[in-house]
Amino acid sequence: MPAPDDPGHAASAAWLVADVGASHSRLALATTDGLCEQSAQRVRNTDYPGFEQVVAQYLAHQDVRPTAICAGVAGPVRDGISRLTNLGWVIDAGTLASGSGIRRVHLINDLQAQAHALDDLKAPNVQTLFAGQPTLDGPRMVMGLGTGSNIAVAYRLNGALFVPAAEAGHSGLPHLDDETNALITALERQVSHKPYEALLSGPGLARLHRLRTGVEMTPTDIVAGYEISQPACVQSLEMFARILGAVMGNLALAHMSTGGVFLIGGLARAIALHLANLPFYESFVSKGPYRDIMQAMPIHIVSDDHAALLGCAQYLRAQRG
Repeated sequence: MPAPDDPGHAASAAWLVADVGASHSRLALATTDGLCEQSAQRVRNTDYPGFEQVVAQYLAHQDVRPTAICAGVAGPVRDGISRLTNLGWVIDAGTLASGSGIRRVHLINDLQAQAHALDDLKAPNVQTLFAGQPTLDGPRMVMGLGTGSNIAVAYRLNGALFVPAAEAGHSGLPHLDDETNALITALERQVSHKPYEALLSGPGLARLHRLRTGVEMTPTDIVAGYEISQPACVQSLEMFARILGAVMGNLALAHMSTGGVFLIGGLARAIALHLANLPFYESFVSKGPYRDIMQAMPIHIVSDDHAALLGCAQYLRAQRG
């Protein structure tokens, strides 16, 4: 992380950056050089009525007044307002600006923030799961697997990053094998539009297992069961991996993500080391005449919890420039 970690550096911080998820929010101070690591704080969202109170609590314990805020939020942003998809918060940039006294407030999707961070990630925080032959400056796709799921694609235009917003998690699941299709049909009785995040997320893995077996288990317990070869857990994670490979492959091909695909999020980290032994990769690359294109796309896992904060700082640097 290109960030000074001495406590005194926080005194020169210019910005407040935040990663607002469904369960937790992370906040930090940043300068044009990166994050001030000693300033990072993680809070439970259920402890606060809204994000404005999170910001007020954070700023009350800082010695500086930031000149700008950039928050990556887990939901679509329209006209400076975001309604978080899996949390009952509404974040309004205008309300946040007036409440904090900070005039410049930028709200972007949290996956946009993750994609803006790609150039700033340190090598130890990016592990290659499947090697390929990436295209220099080709589009790079980030896919998040956590409380929900979404993607963002980073394009390089004239030396700068361009990352459009996306809300892929509520796009529909594909047609697959008979067993998986039967489960997706059963899902329709619970979630009529059958979004892919209803199965490809932490809660989604639990739902998939419940639909298959009638047994309620947490995602952590399902992964643990897979690791000790419990048949029901093995079968559930294998089905999850087939669906993940198909959906991720569809999205990567749609965006021609020849620069690589990056997985982020708690569930992604939990299953990353198992993907090579699961029916994931074949499902990812099985795109008929485009198999060679898919095989050339490397797949990585990002382990930096501060990646979205780095991306927000990068976004503000670009705005400043």
